[in-house]
Amino acid sequence: MSSMRKVVQLCFLWILLCTIVLLETTDATHKKGSFTRVPLKPCRNMVLYFHDILYNGKNAKNATSAIVGAPQWGNLTTLTVNNHFGDLVVFDDPITLDNNLHSHSVGRAQGFYFYDMKNTFSSWLGFTFVLNSTDNRGSITFGGADPILTKYRDISVVGGTGDFFMARGIANISTDAFEGDVYFRLRVNITLYECY
Repeated sequence: MSSMRKVVQLCFLWILLCTIVLLETTDATHKKGSFTRVPLKPCRNMVLYFHDILYNGKNAKNATSAIVGAPQWGNLTTLTVNNHFGDLVVFDDPITLDNNLHSHSVGRAQGFYFYDMKNTFSSWLGFTFVLNSTDNRGSITFGGADPILTKYRDISVVGGTGDFFMARGIANISTDAFEGDVYFRLRVNITLYECY
């Protein structure tokens, strides 16, 4: 019976010691009641370009995107006035390693964007880069607000497959070129902080 009591006492002391150590390490990571995080270091960075050619009723052969939803006063071949508010566009755009539309495509940008503000150019993006080059295979999924008139905008990397399985990070996008309402090219600087 006394050996059982010693085992119970040792277990109790072990639990007490572990609790004290855990509390001490937890206190070291808190400052004045708030948790301080150690900044993550990027595990991968890449820059890609995607080229969007909006269908305008005359360019069906070359178009890579189309308006699929518009306000009642709008139509499906031209963007609406009032900063394109209410237009919903789906796209299947080529992705290149440089800013030349005619460069070798390393994948497709597939998704949608809709214009969500009446008083300024702003949209919300939801899309996936489907990459199929020898260097990168898999997909990277993005989502977030795009205040178009801001030079550099950040959107979230919310996941991925293949080489980018469960990726998390930030994509810094900037409008690299545009031609009226028909063509624009985005430079996408992808920084991943979680890579598996």
